[in-house]
Amino acid sequence: MELTDDEKKILLKAARESILQEFSECDVTEIDYKAYPKLKMKLGAFVTLHINKELRGCIGYIIANKPLFEIVVEAAKHSAFGDPRFAELSRDEFDEIEIEISVLSEFEPIKSYDEIEVGKHGLLLEEGGRAVLLPQVATEQNYNRAQFLTALCHKAGLYGNYWKERMLNIKVFTALVFSEEEIEGKYELCETCPGCRIFLSIKSG
Repeated sequence: MELTDDEKKILLKAARESILQEFSECDVTEIDYKAYPKLKMKLGAFVTLHINKELRGCIGYIIANKPLFEIVVEAAKHSAFGDPRFAELSRDEFDEIEIEISVLSEFEPIKSYDEIEVGKHGLLLEEGGRAVLLPQVATEQNYNRAQFLTALCHKAGLYGNYWKERMLNIKVFTALVFSEEEIEGKYELCETCPGCRIFLSIKSG
């Protein structure tokens, strides 16, 4: 799955607008699916918020029953206001967040832990409950394969070395990851919602 820079910017813009909308300062710009048909595809996605490089929220959808554009809008709101690890995002914090989006591929079962490529694969564990680690988690935390599996078990509420006892029901996936920081273009204030940073290329287009 590949997206153009304009498609990435549209999703990042929609994510930021959806959060600002909760402060009654902005509406999410409508999407033209005829012009951007990929954004109508039903794909899972996560939206991650950072402040000063520190995690401030991350919520997503593994299975999508709505267009990608709508999934990103909903995930952004939940990341800001519904991540149980954090208090709801404040208006002051909104101006400090950087937004990252991960668009997920299809999930593939594996027969051996050796099939896991750290830095490329994310992990989905389905053992009673469900736990997900995005591919970039291993990179950011400098995990090797064993540490990645241990972290997955912890997230699922299992003890860390549980994966060593038997082959767990794990599926791998890849993700197209992009962020406001990485996409080219400067920001300026939106004329209709002054608190919203909008990419110049999108605003002028």
